[in-house]
Amino acid sequence: MSGSTFGKLFTVSTWGESHGKALGVVVDGCPSGIFLSEEDIQKELDKRKPGSNPYGTKRQENDEVHILSGVFEGKTTGTPISMLVYNKDHHSSDYSEIASYYRPGHADYTFDKKYGIRDYRGGGRSSGRETLCRVAAGAIAKKILSALQIDLFAYTKSIGNITVSEENFHKEDIVKNKLFMPDSKAAELAEIYLQQCMKENDSAGGIIECVVSNLPIGIGEPVFHKLQSVLGQALFSIGAVKGVEFGDGFSVSKLKGSQNNDAFFADENGDIQKKSNHSGGILGGISDGSPLIFRLAFKPTPSIYKTQQTVTKNGENINVNIKGRHDPIIVPRAVVVVEAMTAIALVDLLFQNMVSNINSIINFYPLRREL
Repeated sequence: MSGSTFGKLFTVSTWGESHGKALGVVVDGCPSGIFLSEEDIQKELDKRKPGSNPYGTKRQENDEVHILSGVFEGKTTGTPISMLVYNKDHHSSDYSEIASYYRPGHADYTFDKKYGIRDYRGGGRSSGRETLCRVAAGAIAKKILSALQIDLFAYTKSIGNITVSEENFHKEDIVKNKLFMPDSKAAELAEIYLQQCMKENDSAGGIIECVVSNLPIGIGEPVFHKLQSVLGQALFSIGAVKGVEFGDGFSVSKLKGSQNNDAFFADENGDIQKKSNHSGGILGGISDGSPLIFRLAFKPTPSIYKTQQTVTKNGENINVNIKGRHDPIIVPRAVVVVEAMTAIALVDLLFQNMVSNINSIINFYPLRREL
């Protein structure tokens, strides 16, 4: 299976299955000299681990990370960083029944047709549990962004038809509720909505918004590796993501050019600024210095306890009631995953941008002069 590595200069390779012995990730291209501990990684993993909130799977995993290489005396060495998390609470017997049929909304059918074999225990490689590897790698990428004073945060913007209000937006509220919503009133309504979904043996979808501030101008390549193209690949690799939009996204189709264009002006210091940010911080595939803003649409969790129609591997039509422990909503636990993939993509592009101008290279390698 190819396609398990992301990045050019800052690369992330994940491995492992939902019900295998362990999952892990190898990060290559990380600079030396970064203070890094298992506690730094664990802090991020705890945000997405199963059993962390009442609207997630009941599977209990500590997701305890082990750094195997690339760190010495508390600092990165510049060599590959390998990290591992053991699976402990995997009830594989819960999934034995689905070996004979295809679950609606899952990758069972396509995996079977592509490979001729599939790990039906929790979805195997296609399981959302694989994202813990990305979060571990993202913790390192976030450290690099922090060193560059680049700020990144994501939050739940909506669940079902309940959306965060701009008037009641408080960033500090994101970590004060289990849904990671910056609007306490919206969070209360969303909890009521989710409880109703759970009573009906159903699930819900939602939207996550991500904001990146202080990103330097010039990040992204203007043709095949535009900033939004690389981010799009990173974000769409998250299994439940069905749509990504930057800036005003699809709503720009209803605007006129005079409304959509972001006017420029020079501030009192002579710095060029934009009067609006319909573009979401990207022009021509390159960061323009404004906040980078984008949103992701997440589908409802496909594993639900309602009776559904499907077929067996032999083509027999049947009704199924899926068993096991599943999230009634993916969105809250996916917030940190979005942050991780965003950080990984941005660090890789930041590293690539270092060689885009000869002056940058000359500044890094001072010219030798005759004595």
